[in-house]
Amino acid sequence: MAETTPVTVLTGFLGAGKTTLLNHLLRQPELARTAVLINEFGEIGLDHLLVEKLDDTTVLLNAGCLCCTVRGDLARVLREMLPRARRGEILRIVIETTGLADPVPILATLMTDPVAAAAYRLDGIVTMVDAVNGLAHLDTQDEAVRQVAVADRIVVSKADLADAARLRERLRALNPGAPIAEAAHGLVDPALILHAGLFDPGARSPDVTGWLNAAAFEAASGHHHHHDPNRHDARISAFCVTLNVPLDWPALAMWLEMLIASRGEHLLRVKGILNLKGHDRPVAIHAVRHLMHPPVKLSAWPADDPRTSRMVFITRDLPRAVIEDGLRAFQAAPE
Repeated sequence: MAETTPVTVLTGFLGAGKTTLLNHLLRQPELARTAVLINEFGEIGLDHLLVEKLDDTTVLLNAGCLCCTVRGDLARVLREMLPRARRGEILRIVIETTGLADPVPILATLMTDPVAAAAYRLDGIVTMVDAVNGLAHLDTQDEAVRQVAVADRIVVSKADLADAARLRERLRALNPGAPIAEAAHGLVDPALILHAGLFDPGARSPDVTGWLNAAAFEAASGHHHHHDPNRHDARISAFCVTLNVPLDWPALAMWLEMLIASRGEHLLRVKGILNLKGHDRPVAIHAVRHLMHPPVKLSAWPADDPRTSRMVFITRDLPRAVIEDGLRAFQAAPE
């Protein structure tokens, strides 16, 4: 039994097909003994009635704002499920958010609630995008943009009903590091969306490439995408910073804490793999907005890894130059 139970966050704007995908996944052997938590918006919840696996492992969270009432509800449910997870009756948890939700508060619960942080681990954010209406949602709905920007995996639904070429281009510009899969009628290979996280203590060789996909961010940085100024994603940047020399952790930690404290509202997500002085193993970091997950020392460097420090930043209204100038100042400080 794993030391921690993986949690997959399934998000996407209204009508993207999250429930259809969830019903398909729950029929697959890879998701045996999966508990489902569903958050809805409105006074009367209906989506949970559409989930075929409605039993004692499907829980409807209270309707409301994910940043307040539901965060407490989520923490309570995770605590209640812990004994069953410890016994192996629950091997995975899937949280399906309302289409109007920003997934970041869910991550905050997993990172800050002491029980959740110790017993569960984020296995990835999966964002569904409707091929028919996806471009329109990205043009007009800020929530849809943020859902895509923080995703580890993107699934395009209804691809059999519309040409998704322009949508895929837009998605790659917004989040270069997230692999994109297409689902027709909610059908997708579970392997494409599971095990997207890095923090599996049982993994002998961490999938740094799959988690960070730093090369995709670096390649995208060399292209200048021209956005309609009315589009929300013109305000979002996604880039990777690579540092070739081993880093001093106390100084870097101080810089990260200052960045998160002063600019946290503009940091949608930060992911990194670090080569630190005095450490022979890589260290993973993960932050969302004003919160930073405790650093995780991984089992070993992957084979053929260059052992460089790579940090992916997904920011909103925060220029890349601000990050790079701060890092240069940090590097110069010990000297």
